[in-house]
Amino acid sequence: MQNQHIAMIGSTAPSHIYPSLAIIRELVARGHRVSYAVGEPLTGLIEPTGAEVVAHPSILPLGDQAAWPEDPASQMRVFLDEGIQAMPVLTDFYDENRPDLLLYDIGGLPAPLLARRYGVPAVQLSPTYVAWEGYEEDMGEIITAIRTSPSGKDYFATFTRWLNENGIEADAWDWISHPPQVLALLPKAMQPNVERVPSTVRFVGPALDPERLADRSWTPPSNGRKVLLMSLGTAFTDQLDLFRACVDGFRDSDWHVVISIGQTDPASLGPLPEHIEVHRFVPQLAVLEAASAFITHAGMGGSTESLWYGVPTVAIPLATDGFGNAAKLAELGVGEQLPADEVTASTLRAAVERVAGSPEVAARLAEVRAETRGNGGIDRAADAVESFLA
Repeated sequence: MQNQHIAMIGSTAPSHIYPSLAIIRELVARGHRVSYAVGEPLTGLIEPTGAEVVAHPSILPLGDQAAWPEDPASQMRVFLDEGIQAMPVLTDFYDENRPDLLLYDIGGLPAPLLARRYGVPAVQLSPTYVAWEGYEEDMGEIITAIRTSPSGKDYFATFTRWLNENGIEADAWDWISHPPQVLALLPKAMQPNVERVPSTVRFVGPALDPERLADRSWTPPSNGRKVLLMSLGTAFTDQLDLFRACVDGFRDSDWHVVISIGQTDPASLGPLPEHIEVHRFVPQLAVLEAASAFITHAGMGGSTESLWYGVPTVAIPLATDGFGNAAKLAELGVGEQLPADEVTASTLRAAVERVAGSPEVAARLAEVRAETRGNGGIDRAADAVESFLA
């Protein structure tokens, strides 16, 4: 089975790359040839895994919230346009380096087309929850609004035309809604309607990257203060009011506060007391390992990592799957939801104090943490990938 060529078609967004990095690294270690297609700005995330990087130009905004369109269909169109423009680069490379298996992120739209071109399996590595049986009916109002909007109709027409140009006669909505094989990289606890997920989906759970686990560029305070982490991800970080609410809410507290502010200017927060540290980015796993609470936008990556370390959350959803994830964390009893328009210094601090001081939350977190670690792991995920090479 060794020395087969596994191609990963990624998405040029850090939150889509991190969940599967450890799997890529393990497949390389097992002797496979692994190539990884990704936009040029993020090749540096892939190179340490040992995979062969296939770089292409990218139009996905990185850390620039204003550059993203507001409506869902237009957001989907950005990923589609990225795939369309990347396709010539990918076919040029893979025509000469034919893969035996294609893995792909949910945003790696060229992969199923390439799989049809080369007659090999395509397996989606989903970093977020997957559609369940009856999904279209349960989400009918939202799906209908997307598909009947002008931007949704344009998306469908463009996607269908792209499929046809590649020799595929298929309904674009069906093509993306029901991938034939999926490895889900999330804890089962975060999957809605898990009992209705089809058998084509295999839950391999989270696989945290050893390189990220080994990053100790941040160390806990030596004075024993409780640690609070605030991170709103990598895409929607232009949230000065939210960051200011955290600074003001914990300025006179006994917490040690670590804030990851992304593209926000640190100087805009003004002078800070010693127990509040602000960084563009932090080694999140190292901070979570020491944290007693986590203020998050509830992306699936951060949500999963909070469960892995058993850290209670105050979720402030800002976009896409954050709203569903925030509701799920609250439903699990491991945190609270706080709408962005309700965040003040006092409401934020009160929410953090509640989740960090609740015995019920702590007990529930212990259960979910054990389940999360029990149903995931690098070896399990890599074994699942190899099963498609048989």
